[in-house]
Order: sequence, then structure tokens, then C-alpha cells
Amino acid sequence: MQHLIPQEFFIGLPQWALLLFTVVAAAVLIKGADWLVDGASGLAYHFGISKIIVGATVVSLGTTSPEAAVSVLAAWSGQPGLALGNAIGSIVADSGLIFGLGCVLAVLPADAYVLKRQGRVQVGAAFLLAAICYGSWLAMGNDAVLGRWVGALFLLLLVAYLYVSVKWSREHPHGEPFQIHEEADVESGARRSVGRLTVIGLAGLLLVLLASRMMILSVAELAEAHWHVPDVVIAATLVALGTSLPELIIGITSILKGHNELLVGNVIGADILNVLFVVGASAAAAPLPLLEQGTSVPGILFYLHLPTMLLILVLFRVFIHFACKNGSFRRWYGIPLVAIYILYTILQYAISR
Repeated sequence: MQHLIPQEFFIGLPQWALLLFTVVAAAVLIKGADWLVDGASGLAYHFGISKIIVGATVVSLGTTSPEAAVSVLAAWSGQPGLALGNAIGSIVADSGLIFGLGCVLAVLPADAYVLKRQGRVQVGAAFLLAAICYGSWLAMGNDAVLGRWVGALFLLLLVAYLYVSVKWSREHPHGEPFQIHEEADVESGARRSVGRLTVIGLAGLLLVLLASRMMILSVAELAEAHWHVPDVVIAATLVALGTSLPELIIGITSILKGHNELLVGNVIGADILNVLFVVGASAAAAPLPLLEQGTSVPGILFYLHLPTMLLILVLFRVFIHFACKNGSFRRWYGIPLVAIYILYTILQYAISR
């Protein structure tokens, strides 16, 4: 990967060129994730895997593959701010911007069986991440770090979550609680050969990896050389929004096609996987320091990113509680969620100046 896209290529490039590379990388990430999902879903259909399992595992993992690729490569490149900022910023973008806009645009149905279970995992995973981060800082001070043991723990919890999620899906009183793609999209795999589907999936994975490295290097150069903004801020806004575009596109498409419940399930699943999969894989790849080098003062991660993530997920949880009683989410629920996301974005750049 370093030979295909060398870091030296981005050093000294003008700001417009770096922005262009970032936009192109985001577009390629979306297409790569789409191919990866199509290939994997088609193979699952060919081998007779239940559509419930495809929706709960293959597709949800596919839509978070851009975040995982960007964060893991950032961890390997010695840029922990990008790794953590991308994961946390993606949760805020998914729950605040994407779900908030979905609420405003359409009446989103509330499946109590799914939301009560998946919603608890969503909030629990976020609080576990925050507890480990704050606990590490209190216990280790300047040497606070998310070690590889944290990555291993999250990845084990990911396996447990996927297993339980499939079990819940099979026990759902009304059948499958939600599917990310329409049945026709999954069953279209029956018209493609196993070899073709394998090539599509591998090509998608390659695009995701190449585009993620391009995005990391261009954004890092923008943050350091041009904008003088900490990389954790850039990651939590520009990169996080770019890698969350698959969820945004799937959400908008599901609304346009009249499958509003898909947006809800996609956002909740993406939030869970951003903690267990993205942070877990990143910490397993390389220990993630929590404080910026050369300082003993907790940075923006501690006093803005983590608190905002917890605030927006607790508010989401409150809305789930009332939605389960009413049978749907009220449209006005989206207004405070979008407002928090906008304020969060403004505060990051204001504080970093």
C-alpha cells in the first residue's frame, strides 16, 4: 500500500489538490463499499445463508468497512487521532446528522422488539468505550493508551454481538426485523456466478483500502500544513462524514423506496460496529495514545468528542423509549439531533483555532 500510494506524493501539494483527493477518495470508498456488500451478499445467497444473517452481519459490516479501513490504516501510520476521531465522529454523524435528517424527512417506524435490544447494545458499547478512555487517563496519566487488549476485547464483543443479533432476528415475532437492501438486491446474486461475485467483493475491498490510504494522507497534510487543525478534529468531521456516506446513501434510498425502517436499523448497527469493529480493529492493529504528544492536558477527545457521543446516544435512547410506545419516531425528534451535530462541528473548529 505504501508503494502504491506513497506519503511523499502529498507533501507540499496545494490545498485545492488535497481537497480534491479527499473528495475523490470518499467517492471511491462509497463505490468500493457498495461492491464489497454486493459481492458478499450475493455469495451468501449462493451458499444458502439466511437473509437475516446477511443483513445482520455481511451488509452491516460492509457499510462500516470504510471507517474500519481508514482507522486501521491511521493506527498503523501512527495517527491515533485520525483512528479514534473517525470512529467517534462517525457515531455522531450517523445518529445526529443521518438519523436526524431521516426523522425530519419521513415518519420512521419503531420496531420495539429490535430497538429495545439493539438500542441497549448501542448505548452500552459507547459507554464502555468512554469508560475505558477516561479510566485509562485517570490511571495512566500522560501514558494513557487504548492497548491491544482493548482491541481484542472489542473484537470478541463484536463476535458475541453478531451471534446474539442473528439469534434475536430468528426469534423476532414478525419475522425479519429489517434488511439493509431489498430482497431483490440480495437475490440478484443468484444471477451471477460465484467467481464473478468473488471478484466483485475483492475489487471492492481493494478500492476501500486504496481510497482510505489516499484520504488519510491528504487529510493529514491538510490538517498539519494548511489548516493547522489537530488531526482528531479533521477526522471527526471531514473524514467521519465521508466514511459515513454509505449509511447516508442507504438511508436516503430506503426512504425514497418507502422502506423507512431500514434507516433506523442501519444507523443503530453502524453505531455499534463503529465501537466494536472500527475501534476494536484499530486498537488491535496498534496501541492508540489518548493524549497528544508533548502535553499532559486532556485534549478535545475528552471534553468534546466523547461527551457529545454520549449525549447524542442518550437522547437517541430517550427517543427510542417514546417511539416504542407510539409506534413511530416523531419528526421533531430529528431537530435536536441535527442541531447537536451542527453545534459539535462548529465547536471543534472554534476550539482548535
